[in-house]
Amino acid sequence: MNSQPFKLAVLGICLVAFVSGCASYDTQGGYDDHARAKKGALIGAAIGAAAGLLSGQDAVERRQQAMIGAGIGALAGAAVGNYQDRQEAQLRRETAGTGIGVTRDGDVIKLNLPDGVTFDFNRSDIKPQFYPPLSAIANTLREYDKTIIEVSGHTDNIGSDAVNQRISEQRANAVASYLIAQGVQPQRLEVIGFGKRFPIASNDTEQGRALNRRVEIRILPLRS
Repeated sequence: MNSQPFKLAVLGICLVAFVSGCASYDTQGGYDDHARAKKGALIGAAIGAAAGLLSGQDAVERRQQAMIGAGIGALAGAAVGNYQDRQEAQLRRETAGTGIGVTRDGDVIKLNLPDGVTFDFNRSDIKPQFYPPLSAIANTLREYDKTIIEVSGHTDNIGSDAVNQRISEQRANAVASYLIAQGVQPQRLEVIGFGKRFPIASNDTEQGRALNRRVEIRILPLRS
């Protein structure tokens, strides 16, 4: 008997319970973004453990199994493109003027969160002024829940491999933690830090290095 679905179900329950225990409310009865951000490191540790268990070439398939096991429906045929079209349009509206880049590759939507917008230099805690746009992204991800969400951290080539790897992981975890704290199901998330391994520009200039320091969110449709 294959124990993988059971392990995934247990993992999902543990993550949901962990995050639920970390939720905070302000005096008006709403969620306190600042309190959530402070708990991000703890939530991120749980996400990191999940990513470690699920990484590998079959990660997307396993994530799909976990989502279907959690009762999240899948898309079929022409519905996939239309679903992603509507989600892309909403994300573009919500991120306009924030510095977040939105691109599309087939049925995959990618959000680029530059570090200068999202984080202070060499830090992994999200800037408070970035809470509103990240909350807007989370709202869309909750509405369009038939997707897998890959969150990856990237750096430039300045500094040691170990430091770059650590900060890329911490920043990816911080973003994923915030999304979960805003109600995005943890079963949908894959989180990883790539360090300096995947630059999108030359590291020979400051402009290029700034482009390489980023967190990317890839949104893949859950197919039936």
